[in-house]
Amino acid sequence: MTRQDRRVLTDKIITALSFIASFIGIAALFWILGVLFYKGFTALNLHTFIYDMAPPGRAESGLRNALVGQLILVAGASLIGVPVGVLAGTYLSEYGGRNGKLAKLVRDISDIMMSTPSIVIGAFVYAIVVAPMGHFSGWAGIIALAIMMIPIVLRTTDDMLQLVPGSLREAAVALGAPKYKMIIQVVYRGAKSGLVTGILLSIARIAGETAPLLFTSFSNNFFSTDLNKPIASLTVTMFNYATSPYEDWIDMGWSAALILALFVLGANITARFLIRKKKGEK
Repeated sequence: MTRQDRRVLTDKIITALSFIASFIGIAALFWILGVLFYKGFTALNLHTFIYDMAPPGRAESGLRNALVGQLILVAGASLIGVPVGVLAGTYLSEYGGRNGKLAKLVRDISDIMMSTPSIVIGAFVYAIVVAPMGHFSGWAGIIALAIMMIPIVLRTTDDMLQLVPGSLREAAVALGAPKYKMIIQVVYRGAKSGLVTGILLSIARIAGETAPLLFTSFSNNFFSTDLNKPIASLTVTMFNYATSPYEDWIDMGWSAALILALFVLGANITARFLIRKKKGEK
């Protein structure tokens, strides 16, 4: 066998192994989604959205309080994380110097924060918020989710703004536009799709977190919007129901898992669509 024949054979073997690995991964994904959709849709009904959590065996049982609590926590974290992340990313790209020491330090810290386990962030917020307050609260949950959100938005904003051509900045400055106005009206517009994509991906990330909420907002079996007290969340409720010995609670846990999966999938698909749209515009 010649050297060229060996290279061709090696290429075919690697290609076959790559195809098999890809098939196994895709098959596992569709298997998980298939089970989730089947059991989730089987248990899903109108009661899920109009009734609150109830004891086992009660027909008027749902997830209304958990759904509302999840929306409050994610919305509250977004109101903190998105502005802070966008402004910090803007500083790194436009004011801090792309290769400055401070900018590099902040980028490194942001990368470390993105890889930090969520349970560590939950324990940190427990120590600085929950323990001094003496009780769990919705505010603590919002802070924990916002801390997870900020580095994602920061890095995405920094990367997207750096992709905007410098000639656009120079043209705006040459026309007499102040720097802040140049950033808002020129740079942000040029990176709009990328910024929205990063925000959606960060929201999808925090929407599926359970561990930090166990340390912060905990849970609530009743409908409540008071952020000074423990508040229900879909992820913690799903965990509690899935590990319970009651059949109706387990079914409700599948419903919660389906709703959460649909939200996360929707956010990711929207983000991918925006990315492709941006590439198509280029």
